[in-house]
Amino acid sequence: MTQTAQLIDIPALKNAEVKQQPFPYFTSEASLLPAGVKKVIEAFPDITQGGSFNIDDVQIQADFQDFLQDLDSPEFRQLLSEKLDIDLKDRPIMMTLRGYSRAKDGRMHTDSKTKLVTVLIYLNESWSADTGRLRILNGGSDMNDFVEEIAPGPGSLVAFKVTDNCWHGYPSYEGTRRSIQINFLSSDSAGSKHRFFHKLSAKLKALTK
Repeated sequence: MTQTAQLIDIPALKNAEVKQQPFPYFTSEASLLPAGVKKVIEAFPDITQGGSFNIDDVQIQADFQDFLQDLDSPEFRQLLSEKLDIDLKDRPIMMTLRGYSRAKDGRMHTDSKTKLVTVLIYLNESWSADTGRLRILNGGSDMNDFVEEIAPGPGSLVAFKVTDNCWHGYPSYEGTRRSIQINFLSSDSAGSKHRFFHKLSAKLKALTK
């Protein structure tokens, strides 16, 4: 792991307000430094199918690898630990990529209990569509009952503690929608299980091309 983040705007994230309702979370419209965001977006792996892909299952360029090292840096872990009041120092990490949103994606859900913290960073050059914007929801019955909406623009971020009521989702959108999801997990076995199913899903997608 690298010792200091080089591309993530740590000071900006430190200044982000942590909101406690409906569950602990914070957001940032620009989580990457200006000099790095363009570089990371241009280096985003070429993913044209829906679903999540393990980092190990796609081709990674050097600039994007630097970004991944930032995300697994002690500095970033410490920031998340302090803001969300949970010790992530030695927790296993899993990173997955999405490059294309299908019409069926974005449904209201909570994350698995094997995930302790979820971080989503969007890596699109811009976002003008009314749909496809992530919503922090008050519950799982109404997509329009939300407290905040996050546009998946260049470097926008949302991070939250996984709780029983961490409902989120987005109104249906079909098209390019690039993001990286970072999860800090409860155990190594949980990580192995998640990665296995993502890998299996990627193989099935390849067979149906």
